[in-house]
Amino acid sequence: MNKIVEFIFLFSLIASVLAACGNNETDGEQKEITIGYFPNINHVAGMVAEEKNLYAETLPDGTKVNYQYFPDGSAFMTALETGEIEGGLVGPGPAMNHFVSGAKVNIVAAGSTGGTVIMARNNAGIETPDDLAGKTFISPRVGCTHDVQFEAQMKEEYNLTSDRVNGEMKHVTGKPATYHSMFTSGKIDAATVPEPWASVIEAEGSGEVLIDTSEVAWGESLPAAVFVTSQDLTKNNPELVQHIVDGHKKATEFIQENPEEAKTIAIDKINEITDQKLSKSVIDNAWKRIDFTYNIEADVLQDFSNASYDLAFLKEKPDLKGLVDKSFIE
Repeated sequence: MNKIVEFIFLFSLIASVLAACGNNETDGEQKEITIGYFPNINHVAGMVAEEKNLYAETLPDGTKVNYQYFPDGSAFMTALETGEIEGGLVGPGPAMNHFVSGAKVNIVAAGSTGGTVIMARNNAGIETPDDLAGKTFISPRVGCTHDVQFEAQMKEEYNLTSDRVNGEMKHVTGKPATYHSMFTSGKIDAATVPEPWASVIEAEGSGEVLIDTSEVAWGESLPAAVFVTSQDLTKNNPELVQHIVDGHKKATEFIQENPEEAKTIAIDKINEITDQKLSKSVIDNAWKRIDFTYNIEADVLQDFSNASYDLAFLKEKPDLKGLVDKSFIE
């Protein structure tokens, strides 16, 4: 009988060890997460959270936090939908476009507002937005936040559209960190630019501001970055989502209370990711165009998404009901 009892005990012990090794959760707690963001100044909350290890203060003890950096919103959203990351910062354009296409995602906080600037290359013959007819402009991605802001304004105020819809402006895409060199080489004439790359162009003297942030469509009200996670997490593991959002809120509050240290973190992190060292003066200039906040307004997103539909980036008129979940920041 003693041998039987010993056998049962040993079998149970082995089974429990195997169960613990077979997944990333213990007693319902996920022990490893990955957060994503871009090397843009609108995403400084991600950089600060990583550098100051702020998620360790809000997640259960022992949770490992990894970080992944993305070049554009499409790559980020694909990683989120496939479970490669648990959440992070992305532009509202990709988040909304994927949502209306059927992706099960939630925006649970904002990351920042502002920071989009329309720049014109020196000697491109562009004095006013009317001069953009026949010119080549660049954005990070087709239908990204900055692209929609630019094209919506051009259509509404200047009756100009891109060649994507048989319009007068030629559209190309590329990484914002390369825009200065593309201005210098003459490959592009204008750009819809997220900071700090607009300030880089200004500092290097390859282009000038055509439309500043305050005058760009939804320039100061539209989130430049939103914090996104999956509906699977918000529904089935709201405690984890709350821990993550609390860490994001700590990072945002740190930026608000310690702007100079946050700027240093941004300079170092952008250099690490892009191998481009930005000057303090560039960051100072870019900082003036951005408001770091985690508050989010669904009405602004719906208005922006309607414009995306009007520009034919979306095939159906969007209904964003269910996209924004403010319960984690209230």
